[in-house]
Amino acid sequence: MDLKNIQTMLDELITGDSANRLDAEIALRPELAGLRFFDAPLIGCAAANDPLFAQMKADPAIIGPMFLTPEEWLPGAKSVVSVFFPKTEEVRQSNREGDLPSAQWLHARIEGQDFIRRAIDAITAQLRAEGFRTVVPQYDERFALHVNNSAPALPHCVTTWSERHAAFAAGLGTFALSKHIITEKGVCGRFGSFITDAVFSVTPRAYTDPYEYCNFCGACVPRCPVQAISLDGGKNVPVCKTRLDGLKPRFAPRYGCAKCQVRVPCESSRPTKK
Repeated sequence: MDLKNIQTMLDELITGDSANRLDAEIALRPELAGLRFFDAPLIGCAAANDPLFAQMKADPAIIGPMFLTPEEWLPGAKSVVSVFFPKTEEVRQSNREGDLPSAQWLHARIEGQDFIRRAIDAITAQLRAEGFRTVVPQYDERFALHVNNSAPALPHCVTTWSERHAAFAAGLGTFALSKHIITEKGVCGRFGSFITDAVFSVTPRAYTDPYEYCNFCGACVPRCPVQAISLDGGKNVPVCKTRLDGLKPRFAPRYGCAKCQVRVPCESSRPTKK
């Protein structure tokens, strides 16, 4: 199996798996039945021994010692494969108006994540059938979150694995002012990744700066309903998290916001560099 095979598998799942469409029985509104969550994904690969992973662990300003490197997740790891699942125009368009998340966005966030898990599981199952070992950190019992309330200069939330940082290492894109990853298909989407001892071709990183694709245009600043983003300070994660936590009881078992991802130049493509 190579990355092209994975792309083919994912493209087939995107179009053919019913899990990428909203089941009528759980739709918040009847007319949403059949809503498609994601378009064709982007795939990137980083070498498991890429020095970036050690840097992420060593530098608390990036992630810090809680982060587990690919080798720690899977001794003998060779590759880290990251996949970006871009949300469809219908999902994106639905969330552009108002301060509250749209029903379509909520479904894509929760039921869409269920599809991503199925897709990643399908790939890793195939790799295991071919004799390779795999780990999916996001669904591993070692995956954990730590909230930092003591050092304001450091990241507020750190995890033992970061989908966004894995995507950066795998050449899929760079960070935005809003802390999302700007890919060739924009920021509106979800990431999945896995670590394996199979060897895949490394995706070249067409950037060196962590924020290289961001123009710092500030379009995401007024989009945030709670003013959690500023041009000089970026995203205030505690304020954003408080907003999300406040929405959870209202829309349980679903939640979301992401107003800063829509109606901005990087919504569905990489903006032209100024």
